[in-house]
Amino acid sequence: MDEEKTLRELICDIGKRVWQRGMASANSGNISARLDADTVLITPTLVSKGFMRPEQLLVVTLEGEVLRGEGYPTTETPMHLRLYRARDDIGGVVHAHPPLATSFAVAGKALDLHLIPEAVIFLGEVPLVPFQPPGSAELAETIVPYLDDYDAVLMENHGVLCWGSNVEQSYHRLETVEFCAQVTMTAQVLGGARELPREPLENLLNIRKMMKGGG
Repeated sequence: MDEEKTLRELICDIGKRVWQRGMASANSGNISARLDADTVLITPTLVSKGFMRPEQLLVVTLEGEVLRGEGYPTTETPMHLRLYRARDDIGGVVHAHPPLATSFAVAGKALDLHLIPEAVIFLGEVPLVPFQPPGSAELAETIVPYLDDYDAVLMENHGVLCWGSNVEQSYHRLETVEFCAQVTMTAQVLGGARELPREPLENLLNIRKMMKGGG
């Protein structure tokens, strides 16, 4: 239970960071973390991410049965659980609506330019997932094909979804997605976003591939 207590506090802390950075207005956004092979800790619905209390988080099975916690789990629970069922190495999932990245999603544009070395290595491209209704099984299934090659996606007319080996890594990827969106948009306003030269870019992509276990 000490591990669960620590994880509850961490999720609330991450929720506060998301809210303070303006990446989830009102009650929007949701966060989850794997407790063990069969259960997940997830944020409740209709609660601001900036003001959650640890006891409000819910423990649910991978099939969606609520085991303990206050209220009801987020309406995006099916999406979170589908990711955990698809890959047992996913330990955390964060969904939010950072303004600039969400603007790319609303404009129907992926974040697929290779502009910054650190972002190439630690995030890679962020593709655009075609629109499906939030909270639907269809949305969850639409995301699954992206899990192996990417660490985050833009959901068309919706927001950003990030996953990782733990919830802290997932949140860091969310920050990086918004940073990339800001740099991309600003560079385009300044006359054009110039991608990294080919040879250094190939080296960076190889480093990323090795870090993900692909070589």
